[in-house]
Amino acid sequence: MSDRAPQPVERRLPTEESRQLVALVRDIASKEIAPRAAEEEEAGRFPREVFTLLSASGLLALPYDSASGGGDQPYEVYLQVLEELAAARLTVGLGVSVHSLACHALANFGTGEQRAAHLPAMLTGGLLGAYCLSEPASGSDAASLRTKAVRDGDDWVLTGTKAWITHGGIADFCTVLARTGVEGPRGITAFLVPGDAEGLGAAPPEKKMGMKGSPTAQLHFDGVRIGDDRRIGDEGQGFAIALSALDSGRLGIAACAVGVAQAALDEAVGYATGRRQFGRPVADFQGLRFMLADMATRIEAGRALYLEAARLRDAGLPFSRQAAMAKLFCTDVAMQVTTDAVQVLGGYGYTLDFPVERLMREAKVLQIVEGTNQIQRMVIARHLAGPESR
Repeated sequence: MSDRAPQPVERRLPTEESRQLVALVRDIASKEIAPRAAEEEEAGRFPREVFTLLSASGLLALPYDSASGGGDQPYEVYLQVLEELAAARLTVGLGVSVHSLACHALANFGTGEQRAAHLPAMLTGGLLGAYCLSEPASGSDAASLRTKAVRDGDDWVLTGTKAWITHGGIADFCTVLARTGVEGPRGITAFLVPGDAEGLGAAPPEKKMGMKGSPTAQLHFDGVRIGDDRRIGDEGQGFAIALSALDSGRLGIAACAVGVAQAALDEAVGYATGRRQFGRPVADFQGLRFMLADMATRIEAGRALYLEAARLRDAGLPFSRQAAMAKLFCTDVAMQVTTDAVQVLGGYGYTLDFPVERLMREAKVLQIVEGTNQIQRMVIARHLAGPESR
């Protein structure tokens, strides 16, 4: 409706290599992802061929060590790649984030032999991962999980149900947290489970408000037998491994949220500058101009917040509080900005003819996944005031 094309986000990237990397991602996003996003989301189609392309391009391996097939990129760069992908289609951006989350345990806590045996294929071999922590009765209270892993000689036998698993039923491998000991966080251990393991089954995908192209399903472990060589870290270390992964994963969600918000802003600006009422573009009216200004300001603030947390992580400094803040703020921004974008478009914003209604539906899930925003507030408050009294 407007001849005012959205301008690429101005990014401060650390190297020429990273600038070329983001240019490659923008090219893939504009040619291979965005044109089919609306149609495939409406049809509930998962774009596996896109993930195959991203894997072959090294884009599923960016934050990991090159010795294991990774891209040796700092989180500061990796997160901006996620933002670009999520702006084109959240199913892809969030899917890459979840895949990276599923690789985290092995990459950071596995033995040298385990990393050599599995990581190259996980990172660049066209495989897709899932992260299995939540259960039907343990979401926010993840330390109360009930899925069990019982030792049987040199093997472990896993029994239980995991819930809300992104890529459930299509993943090639799963990082699974299971109880091997006492109640509470100290009795949990991490395992790497093949997606085709005997006894592993998936329920039908959940019917969701948004992200219909990304399958979310329960996984059932019915006596799944794996060798001890697929145990990651020490027995009882699993919950600490999970929390370590979630700190990084929350930054991935924050970056995806900013991407969704940026896409919504671009649509709103394009519409407002092209739509004419009362003889002039609606962008001339101060009420809409101020709304667009507020949307842009929130997005810039969110981007700065997640990048600062990423730079702390890259420097080897504590970043858990900042990751929770970034996840909280950026996902709330995405919900506000996408809602405002629908309002800018008026009646058209409520139709399937424009992408802002889809972006608004998709933004909601980002306030829920990888720790609800209420949990993020608890994490931040604990850093400020210490643990709650019992």
